[in-house]
Amino acid sequence: MKFTCPQQTLAKALNVVSKAITNRTTIPILKGILLEAENGQLTLTASDLELSIETKIDVQVAEAGSLVISAKLFSDIIRKLPSGMVEIEEKENNTAVVRCMNSEFTIVCQPADEFPNTGDVDETNSIRLEKELFKDMVRRTSFAASVDESKGIILGVLIDISSDLVQMVALDGYRLAITREHIQGDSAQKMIIAARILNEVNKVIMDSGDEPNMDIVLDQKKAMFLTGDTKIVVRMLEGQFIDFKNVIPKEHQTRVRVSRSEFLESIERASLLARDGRNNLIRMAIDETSMTVTSRSEEGNVKEEISIAREGQNLEIGFNSKYLLDVMKVIDDDEIHMEFNSSVSPCMIKPVEGDAFEYLVLPVRISN
Repeated sequence: MKFTCPQQTLAKALNVVSKAITNRTTIPILKGILLEAENGQLTLTASDLELSIETKIDVQVAEAGSLVISAKLFSDIIRKLPSGMVEIEEKENNTAVVRCMNSEFTIVCQPADEFPNTGDVDETNSIRLEKELFKDMVRRTSFAASVDESKGIILGVLIDISSDLVQMVALDGYRLAITREHIQGDSAQKMIIAARILNEVNKVIMDSGDEPNMDIVLDQKKAMFLTGDTKIVVRMLEGQFIDFKNVIPKEHQTRVRVSRSEFLESIERASLLARDGRNNLIRMAIDETSMTVTSRSEEGNVKEEISIAREGQNLEIGFNSKYLLDVMKVIDDDEIHMEFNSSVSPCMIKPVEGDAFEYLVLPVRISN
């Protein structure tokens, strides 16, 4: 194998595929990147068996071939090289020579036939989405998925696509996040993808060129995301997602309309002293025209008052401030509705108009 290409082009492609490299693997070949040069193109592939990323760039191929090269070392070398033409040539004894201007590196490689087959997905049944829409929906839900590896299916985000709606859902036992966007399409698909992997997919998609759209293709165990010259294959989580619809309260006793930014800033200040019981506890006292947010610790206490519009009854309730902050930071609306039933029932956070999102947050039991 021997090819030549611009340093910046190669560095950008390495940055894309390197997101599939993990230090947690005990399989040496998975710490490498597969390079395949032929027909004027270089295909770069990386995989941790759960997430596989492949991207193509145009190169000048003098001799077709393939090899696996250390991801970290190769990426570090290419990134440090001057901005010029890079030549990579495979030599005997599983080595490759990297040349650029006055620099020359010799790197030990591994045989390409030992690299795992990342697997293809039948592309006949695909769904097209806007990349920006996908990015925003992942941002608004993935934070609510569980990070406890023992929790199984709720490590993932449910992506439910129908003919006119795409919905993403995540939960961890303390909060639930649902976001919806109306689309035009003619296909229906459901998939559950680990939130950690979905966030990496999101980064790759946003770094993969100027195309406004992406395609999603599913088979029984894998999902494939296609955009430009980049292909991402992920292993889906198997199992039935939690029946989240039965968790959502059907009615409320108290509803509050509040400025999202004012509420966010108030919680941020209150959380500075929210150390009671190590659960970031803040208290909210709701009356007809105001919401009083308080927290206290051995170091002091804080009291904040926010103007609101209230329907229903007065209420005093406690929350883990982190869970409320996580929600407020991903909502873009100027105002929100917060719905309550009692001091020990979940709070629902919704838009003032429409159904673009729903967030459920469990309260913390407070003593009088």
